[in-house]
Amino acid sequence: MEKEKKDDGWVNSGDDLINASGVLARKRSSRQGYWSRHWALYAMLVLPLIFFFIFRYVPMVNILLAWSPNNIFLSVWETGWVGWDNFREAFNNRLFLVAVRNTVMFSVLDLAVGFPAPIILALLFNELKMERFKKVTQTISYMPHFISWVIIGSMAPRLFSQHNGAINNIIYNLGGTPIPFLEQNFHWVATNVSINIWRSIGWSTIIYLAAITSISPELYEAAEIDGASRLRKMWHITLPGIRPVIITLFILTLGSVMTADLSRFVTLQNSLVRGVHGVADVIPTFILFNAVQGNQFHLGAAIGIFQSVIGMILLLTGNWVVKKLGGTGFW
Repeated sequence: MEKEKKDDGWVNSGDDLINASGVLARKRSSRQGYWSRHWALYAMLVLPLIFFFIFRYVPMVNILLAWSPNNIFLSVWETGWVGWDNFREAFNNRLFLVAVRNTVMFSVLDLAVGFPAPIILALLFNELKMERFKKVTQTISYMPHFISWVIIGSMAPRLFSQHNGAINNIIYNLGGTPIPFLEQNFHWVATNVSINIWRSIGWSTIIYLAAITSISPELYEAAEIDGASRLRKMWHITLPGIRPVIITLFILTLGSVMTADLSRFVTLQNSLVRGVHGVADVIPTFILFNAVQGNQFHLGAAIGIFQSVIGMILLLTGNWVVKKLGGTGFW
């Protein structure tokens, strides 16, 4: 057989060919074995992929309405282009600017107050030693998540109305002054944010409790030997242990700053807190009442693109800042 001279001496080229063919055969066999073992998992992805293609990607063709006249029955090539006129129409609308302001305000409040709330509750649950009491309180905390906003919207006037609400009746009977929870802007914002925290805090806590269970118990044992208190263990072990989960959820929350839950604001708002001087109008309600019900679909498409662009910018910025601070981003 032929021999070739390499840096480390003489080798047999025929043996190299045999070895290479053997490696390829093993790789091919390994690939076939992988597909034979896991084909069912990939088959399960077929229906979700079809769903996302039909209901997420195909409708994206309609974003062309943002640059075309308001006619959903004709193609853009038949109606022509209007450039950025639809975006100018949105930003020249004072109600839309109010909706943007309110959306940002509620997103900041939810981020500042609502985001740390489940973390604190998860830390408190982790410190409970009575397992039965822990399970009962945890169940009670996440049960409101299953109550729809429609039901909450029907309960709110009966609880928070200034004239005949249950809470104000108690305040009045105790000698206090009824509070306009749903009638004034400041109180309506505080009530809205509080109800949202009450509804979501327990469900969000589940994620952090699952992350806490992955922390090694040996770290807590070592800390106890060193004489660390519960607060010290919480600060130096538990919080650093769930830090990746906190960062991930924080970045995702940043990406949704320009969005809001339509059901939350439609069911809780009233005529006293709506309008130019109100706080109940957010971007989704503006799209519903002005774009959809007003048959201005081009306006809704333009606003949707505006929301998506701002969300993408905030998501990328948050990921970049986290990585600059030494954390682990999405990519």
